[in-house]
Amino acid sequence: MKQTVSFISLGCAKNQVDCEQMMYLMAQAGYEIRPEPEDVDLVIINTCGFIDAAKSEAIEHILTTAQKKAEGRVGKILVTGCLAQRYRQEILKELPEVDGILGTGSYFDVTAAARQVLAGDSFSEFGSIHAPVEETGRILTTPAHYSFIKIAEGCDNHCAFCVIPRLRGRFRSRAMEDIVSEAEGLAANGTRELIVVAQDTSRYGIDRYGERKLPELLRRLCRIEGIHWVRVHYTYPDEITDELIDTVASEPKIVKYLDIPIQHVNDGILKRMNRRGDRAYLEELFTKLRSRIPGLVIRTSLIAGLPGEGETEFEELCDFLRRWKLERVGAFAFSPEEGTPAAKMEYPDTEIAQRRADYIAELQSDVLDAYNESRFDQVLEILVEDWDGESYYGRSYADSPGIDGTVRFTSELEHRPGEFVQVLILGAEDGDLIGREVE
Repeated sequence: MKQTVSFISLGCAKNQVDCEQMMYLMAQAGYEIRPEPEDVDLVIINTCGFIDAAKSEAIEHILTTAQKKAEGRVGKILVTGCLAQRYRQEILKELPEVDGILGTGSYFDVTAAARQVLAGDSFSEFGSIHAPVEETGRILTTPAHYSFIKIAEGCDNHCAFCVIPRLRGRFRSRAMEDIVSEAEGLAANGTRELIVVAQDTSRYGIDRYGERKLPELLRRLCRIEGIHWVRVHYTYPDEITDELIDTVASEPKIVKYLDIPIQHVNDGILKRMNRRGDRAYLEELFTKLRSRIPGLVIRTSLIAGLPGEGETEFEELCDFLRRWKLERVGAFAFSPEEGTPAAKMEYPDTEIAQRRADYIAELQSDVLDAYNESRFDQVLEILVEDWDGESYYGRSYADSPGIDGTVRFTSELEHRPGEFVQVLILGAEDGDLIGREVE
């Protein structure tokens, strides 16, 4: 009888791809993959350790699984991912229920780890986080019609508030041929939307080819039969070239949506955070993007309560948001991460940071309402996600899965997930657009 294993994947889409690869390796080694972490021989928890909230979520899942283990519903526990990489000693010491631990440089040793812990031995391995990216298959955990494709590992930006380079290593691009081959396989298996991810997609190719190769990669992905949408996430502002802008503007398959985390706009804060560029550069960039890519939706991430942020600097950030009306904004309270330069700087207390993040969310809610109203009476192409019993729902080009809104619509026809339909937008409700299908 096959030994059974279940996975819990936490954190970002890049982490999800890592988990899908481990699932594939385990299945190839003869293990039975089960969807729920109940009544299985082994649970593998792939953790995130980026900020306090992510760490708390990971520890909660470990403790919940440990309780199941104590009740006999789970055999062994293996912890992988960023939390494991960051707090290896603490996990082994403080969480004796954990049977094995695997660092971010050792994902491909998951089958060896599983064999050892299932045999009753402990396991701990932390390979080089700077090693070249290995290639393997995946078991997709997203719906069949969209897939994430990771084009690089690691990060070379070294922002003062971020611990990722210490957890994931230096930036390493995958070979373009390997990425295209994987994308062709995904398309053959039903992927209609390909979502390109990395810690910094705009840097793709610099380390491997000596120049930025994201535009060329995107053009090759657009030539794959079956792929209808290509979406790009995590583009670093000062790495966005004219060639990339022209590629996004000219390729019909690339949705007019860019994820550009800017974190802040005050020049002093950006400098302290070791961010390249300043407010003037950001405004010049956004002006260029919106003039050359009509209909572009910009997503960004902001941190409230960064070191150096007083009321004046925070108001400058809010003024920027009021002026530019970015369509998609995620705001987070600053979390002083151990081992980062920012943690040693003076910063507002956590309550002030959270209050500011909440204020940005309120401000952005008004921007979103205005943006949704601007879509009324327009016909949008919608990727069907599913039927909820009353109406269909799906996403427009302006909506990335899991982080943005949806479009709910009625239709006299039957549809399956992954189909594209034309929807006349009639209104909005709770941040989602409402419409009906038209020919």
